[in-house]
Amino acid sequence: MSTEAAEAPAENPYGLRAALEEGGIVAQSTFGILVLMSAASWYILFTKWFEQQKILKQGKRARENFWRANSLREGAAKLEKNSAYRQIVEDGIEAREHHDQLTDPVEAHEWTVNALQRSVGTINSKLTEGLAILATVGSTAPFIGLFGTVVGIYRALVKIGAAGQASIDTVAGPVGEALIMTALGLIVAVPAVMAYNWMVRRNKTVSEELQHFSNQIHGYIVSDGKVKPAAPAAAAGKAPAAAKPATKS
Repeated sequence: MSTEAAEAPAENPYGLRAALEEGGIVAQSTFGILVLMSAASWYILFTKWFEQQKILKQGKRARENFWRANSLREGAAKLEKNSAYRQIVEDGIEAREHHDQLTDPVEAHEWTVNALQRSVGTINSKLTEGLAILATVGSTAPFIGLFGTVVGIYRALVKIGAAGQASIDTVAGPVGEALIMTALGLIVAVPAVMAYNWMVRRNKTVSEELQHFSNQIHGYIVSDGKVKPAAPAAAAGKAPAAAKPATKS
């Protein structure tokens, strides 16, 4: 037993656990805040990525199937229920049906455009939810880590003053704690900044596709179904069939 105990590796006196124990409530609180910020960042990253992927797949299915329908209602029925693309179609249909009920004269073109823009804007607003947290984490995490760094350096200076000399044994613990807090702040901030930029870029792509589809719906409505994109080929190697005049929805 004594031989096994002698061969057991000694715990690192300057590791993360030792730094948190020596740093006390300040170091532990700083570490806890950084952990929570990191967890929130990764949660938002995965949830927003899943949401973006869902809308991108909905757009692909809409391009493949929607314009094969003979009317907007028939096309909407082919789209996934509660999907972003179906919402745009249904808002366009509703705007056209409600235009005749307006008491003040408003051009159908302007009324339809406003309705479709509101629909797209609502979807874009939902896509950007949570991104502010990524931006906040990316901008504040380094400073929270810096706070831990400042406290660690202060404790090192206090130890130097109390001991009367700046020996390695005296300052290694507090300085190590300060460096660990700096590193943790960067570890939390860098992924958050990268995730924010990536999410914003992907949101721009999704928004452009939604806006393009909205413009197609607008053209269909104001032309009474005479203007619509050609449906894609049903099978590889076949040319797209010419668009046929569609009946009103």
